[in-house]
Amino acid sequence: MNFNFTLNRTANASAWRLLPNGWDFVAFPLIICVLAMTAIGFHQTLAPISTLKTQVISLDPTSLPEYAMRTTLRMLAAMVASLVFTLVYGTLAAKSRRAGLVLVPILDILQSVPVLGYISFTVTFFLALFPGRVLGAELAAIFAIFTSQAWNMTFSFYQSLRTVPRDLDEVSRGFHLTSWQRFWKLEVPFSMPGLIWNMMMSMSGGWFFVVASEAITVGNNTITLPGIGAYLAQAISEKNLHAIGWVILTMTVVILAYDQFLFRPLVAWADKFRMENTSSGDAPESWLLDLIRRTRLIHRGLVPLGVLFANAARVPMRMPGIPRLRFSLPSRPKSSRLGDVVWGVLVLLLTLYVVYRVVTYVRTGVTLDEVGHVFVLGFITLLRVALLIALSSVIWVPLGVLIGLRPALAEKIQPLAQFLAAFPANLLFPVFVIVIVRFHLNPDIWLSPLIVLGTQWYILFNVIAGASAYPNDYREVSTNFGIRGWQWWRKAMLPGIFPYYITGAITASGGAWNASIVAEYVQWGDTKVAAHGLGAYIAQTTAAGDFPKIILGIAVMSLFVTLFNRLLWRPMYAFAESRLRLD
Repeated sequence: MNFNFTLNRTANASAWRLLPNGWDFVAFPLIICVLAMTAIGFHQTLAPISTLKTQVISLDPTSLPEYAMRTTLRMLAAMVASLVFTLVYGTLAAKSRRAGLVLVPILDILQSVPVLGYISFTVTFFLALFPGRVLGAELAAIFAIFTSQAWNMTFSFYQSLRTVPRDLDEVSRGFHLTSWQRFWKLEVPFSMPGLIWNMMMSMSGGWFFVVASEAITVGNNTITLPGIGAYLAQAISEKNLHAIGWVILTMTVVILAYDQFLFRPLVAWADKFRMENTSSGDAPESWLLDLIRRTRLIHRGLVPLGVLFANAARVPMRMPGIPRLRFSLPSRPKSSRLGDVVWGVLVLLLTLYVVYRVVTYVRTGVTLDEVGHVFVLGFITLLRVALLIALSSVIWVPLGVLIGLRPALAEKIQPLAQFLAAFPANLLFPVFVIVIVRFHLNPDIWLSPLIVLGTQWYILFNVIAGASAYPNDYREVSTNFGIRGWQWWRKAMLPGIFPYYITGAITASGGAWNASIVAEYVQWGDTKVAAHGLGAYIAQTTAAGDFPKIILGIAVMSLFVTLFNRLLWRPMYAFAESRLRLD
């Protein structure tokens, strides 16, 4: 009798756990909305491309919800692609010494190539993949957004892999973890705080070039994809201030939405990966994450998926071709040194071949005097970028530490910072053009703030990530020993956040060069204002369709960015890896 009663009670309890609770009924509509939005967006990509040529961008505010959905889906698709690229490329660059000699400089070059440069040479390829379909143009736009998102995420992940604490590395070796297990159990979790904040910055940074990514030019034809960027370009062209106001309102709503539904849950979830023995007293929270945890049916449906990923991370296999990252390398044998020489010669020959091809193509439409002029413009932009990065560092490093050490404050600042980082420079063109023309101001000075408008946030977001990941143990030790004031900054905090700051400064510097194309040559209706600089040169030659000069401008910009990183940021990176590790 008692046995049957126990069986019935157990069966009833199991059946009860399969029934949804009140939280499930709140979460289900959110999931259905996401699935429906994705399905509608995918269906629209299968339409004939002729619909884009006949479709006119409407400045009616009622069109903005659809435009916002399509732009958001493009940015999310680019974010997924950026995350996959980050995990693969960052791992190869950090763990393979020979691959790192090539991949890291290539990454410097990739972040310096402007979005306009990528669009100019890749749009034909994507359109040819799906001829006659909107999907080809959509992939071209997604790739353009990808190029504004991936590089800082990759630098962040690379920095995390290079600065994994030695004691954690030794523990993983003591447990005989394979490279695959170590990657998912140690390295990816350790990188999560910095990577998530850089994902936020990437998502916001995508807005900065959303106008260029949604206007695809092929020959003399321009294919305009429906979206917020296309709406904004049309509003600027027609000098419609009311439409620009609606764009700002829509962007605010969209940024708040993906902050609440994506990034805030990720920040709260990643808090468990903090490297410390004592818990912080004020952990970040997310109402959506709490909602999912309180659901019954959805939570039970997610459990098997979590178990699957956990078991996959425990598979004792080794990642092919990727050695363990060692911090004290023994003397290499002669065969290894010979391999390094051969590898270096191959890389040098490939570099010389690429330079030869670029020079051969550029010579068809550029004189030697033009090359010298472009280098002078490059030095002007270099001075502008260096000064603005220095000013941004002075302002945002202290504020980033203040925010990062206070999770409750970070939750309040997070959506505001994302909105400011996403604010496209295009929206300020009317103000800058009207003021500069009205008061006869010098564009070389007064257009400069537009360069740092969208890039200073790389420094802020990375410093916040570094301060958020700073172990609470170290903070308590500093308090117990009475370390305060400048001594606290010099001995405790600045060494702790220095690798993160370098990552932010590198990406901010590369982003500033990229943003100079938008900021040094601005237009409001028929009125154009240009500053002296390499960015204005590339923007003007792109508008004229002069490809030899476009290639020259992009090549010179890539050279300046690469040398700047090699001579300044890379030595500081090496110093952070060897001297400022949290061990």
